[in-house]
Amino acid sequence: MKTSEYVYDQNQTKKIISEVTFVTITVNVILSAFKLFAGIFASSGAMVSDAIHTLSDVLTTVIAYIGVRMSKKEADDHHNYGHDRFECVVSLILAGLLLATGLGIGYSGIKIMFSGNIDTLKAPGLLALIAAAVSIAAKEWMYWYTRVRAKKIGSSAFMADAWHHRSDALSSVGALIGIAGARLGLPVLDPIASVVICLFIIKVSVDIFREATRKMTDRACDRETEEEILNLIITHHHVLGVDKLSTRMFGDKIYVDAEISVDGSQTLEDAHKIAEEIHDEIEKKYPNVKHIMIHENPANPVKQENGAE
Repeated sequence: MKTSEYVYDQNQTKKIISEVTFVTITVNVILSAFKLFAGIFASSGAMVSDAIHTLSDVLTTVIAYIGVRMSKKEADDHHNYGHDRFECVVSLILAGLLLATGLGIGYSGIKIMFSGNIDTLKAPGLLALIAAAVSIAAKEWMYWYTRVRAKKIGSSAFMADAWHHRSDALSSVGALIGIAGARLGLPVLDPIASVVICLFIIKVSVDIFREATRKMTDRACDRETEEEILNLIITHHHVLGVDKLSTRMFGDKIYVDAEISVDGSQTLEDAHKIAEEIHDEIEKKYPNVKHIMIHENPANPVKQENGAE
């Protein structure tokens, strides 16, 4: 990649990061204020819980923004391999915040359910139902908005934030069902909805935690990608065999180490040229490959069985 192209990509990435952060925070602040007002005014505990969940999105977005910006920094004397794993650290923090939020909401719902005052609960007003419907539409849109841009810049932290939006949309579905049921004469469904919301949030937090942990522990990339890289190397016309292929995830990036067999009678310069060609082909096909190490092992070329000396 040329320097001008690299600078362009960096500027585009920074622009997307700032844009997603601004849109997400703005929408979440407005939406959480609306849902909190609706929950209090319409006497809906489920909607108040949902508003708290949405408000937590503001904090997670700020954390995601910090993590993404740090991960995009260039390598320096203290981080020779770059800062990619900062996104994993941020994802772990987001998972912890989600888990704490979910447990808090679940505890609140269970406390109301076993308070012995279920029959005295006031049925939620129509405004709470409207707020739930608006929240579902808004948060689902935010999920897709953030997801598309997270994939564009290869950001696991923003992808985790996108799933946070999806968990909020699902929690609003639970709130909608609970509020509707309570309005139909089953007030217990409102706190039950809070417990359902809790389960959704915990599930998402566990998924984010597992994915971030996987990327921090040098796990190999997926089998399909590894096999494609192997086929790309072995089909090169000067490669006699692949002695070893190892891959590992470094944040959202892939590191590749390969040992190939080449004709041992050729010059070091020719052997190095083969390694460079394979290196460039892999980088071109897989933009998320950050580092490639190709080691050449000398071997005798396979003799053709045609009687020739």
